[in-house]
Amino acid sequence: MGHLDHATFGWLTPVLSYAMACIGAALGLRCTVRALGATGRSRRNWLLTAASAIGTGIWTMHFVAMLGFGVSGTDIRYDVPLTVLSLLVAMVVVCAGVFAVGYGRDRTRALLLGGLTTGLGVASMHYLGMAAVRLHGDITYDPVRVGLSVLIAVVAATAALWAALHTTSPVAVTVASLVMGAAVSSMHYTGMFAVSVRVTPSGTTLPGATAMQFIFPLAVGLGSYLFLTSAFVALSPTSGERGASASAQGHDERGTQPGERSGTGGRPARTA
Repeated sequence: MGHLDHATFGWLTPVLSYAMACIGAALGLRCTVRALGATGRSRRNWLLTAASAIGTGIWTMHFVAMLGFGVSGTDIRYDVPLTVLSLLVAMVVVCAGVFAVGYGRDRTRALLLGGLTTGLGVASMHYLGMAAVRLHGDITYDPVRVGLSVLIAVVAATAALWAALHTTSPVAVTVASLVMGAAVSSMHYTGMFAVSVRVTPSGTTLPGATAMQFIFPLAVGLGSYLFLTSAFVALSPTSGERGASASAQGHDERGTQPGERSGTGGRPARTA
């Protein structure tokens, strides 16, 4: 039985992965709040941004944490297609949940359906990512802990979507994102503690890519996407700010006389 180490770099990977989950959740919640105050194409675009942010944050959290995963007696590689597929799964299922909340007429039903769909999708992403692990040996899972991790994922997803519907202030969104980050991290490590590995020593080369060859560059790229999108959202005016600006412009136009707009100071033009 191989010895599993979930933090080969100490507290670096757990803390960094938690931070990525929080950033993705905070950005997704802010975008969802913007979407609920918008209509038409603008609402759709905000919801797409929210889904990509939450999905990216969850996936990045998982694989940043996996950078610290090690098993004594064997190297670890990752199947590239399966790893990319896990990212796509995270994006698609979170998108389905966010759109269910954003367009659902019955908010309670949409919340429960979206939370269940998103939670199961997040769990699928996690275990699909684990299926991409290649090592000398066999991986088995404790079914009770697996079930607990899935339950945590569903509860966390439902809580995140509820927060998207009921939190509007930046402070509330920050608190909700910290809670969401903790829930996602708890789901990940509960699933990882369900893992057991029976190592079979072998001198053959494992297929796939190492974490530093593939996962680290991809995680850095997705993390950069989160930071850049966060800056865009922070600088983008809210619907209230746009409404206030339009109202102020309309007031200025109504309060300006035609002569003043023509630059004659309001006096009739002199004729020769």
